[in-house]
Amino acid sequence: MNLSVIKIGGNIINNPAALHEALDYFASLVEPAILVHGGGRKASQVITEMGREPIMIDGRRITDEATLEIVTMVYAGLLNKNVVAQLQHRGTNAIGLSGADANAILAEKRPVKDIDYGFAGDVKAVNAPLLDGLLRLGLRPVMCPITHNHKGQLLNTNADTIANETATAMAAHGYEVSLQYCFEFPGVMRDIKDSDSAIPSLTPGSYADFKADGTIVGGMIPKLDNAFAAVGAGVKEVVIGDLAALRAGKGTRCTRA
Repeated sequence: MNLSVIKIGGNIINNPAALHEALDYFASLVEPAILVHGGGRKASQVITEMGREPIMIDGRRITDEATLEIVTMVYAGLLNKNVVAQLQHRGTNAIGLSGADANAILAEKRPVKDIDYGFAGDVKAVNAPLLDGLLRLGLRPVMCPITHNHKGQLLNTNADTIANETATAMAAHGYEVSLQYCFEFPGVMRDIKDSDSAIPSLTPGSYADFKADGTIVGGMIPKLDNAFAAVGAGVKEVVIGDLAALRAGKGTRCTRA
């Protein structure tokens, strides 16, 4: 059975028009589908409004106890339920999940090495039988980036990682999975100033070549490392692009070969 796992980030969540378009796209999918959302920009806004200073290191949030309370309210409450409500409006019977709900995602607190990320969680297991059961009931899971450690502790977990781990778990459960990362560019770009320079496809070999010659650098590297980890673990394909590209069946397609 085919399955689409769609990940949308804060640049979409924080833009009502972009969010409406993304949810229209998700609702239009014929095959079973799972939505994973972030929302770090909104979380940072609320943290600031509450008189605290968001702390980020290399794009990763330092999550102390007070920050964990705020991101839980924002991700698992405000954003998740707004997305679910908007999908219900579109006739899509969605169900919002944190990792703690029905033990959807088990994680562990990230070990302290060079940096103490606080209550950041690294995924240990995704409950594929649960998600499979929900999909067979005609429900579409909407997953937020809050997980738990089965000891009563909530954890803040990167949404890209949740999407990757969810796609991998569902592939191992027998689905033909397409993982789609919806972000602000038409794909992985040779030149971010040239909208026509999206790379149409990548394999592990061509990805290594583009890294070696400096075409792919910076923040795209961890995203693509995750993409090829998913492909290597059984996900059929990972597609990276903006909403227009995904709607048109374009974007950068990452495959085994």
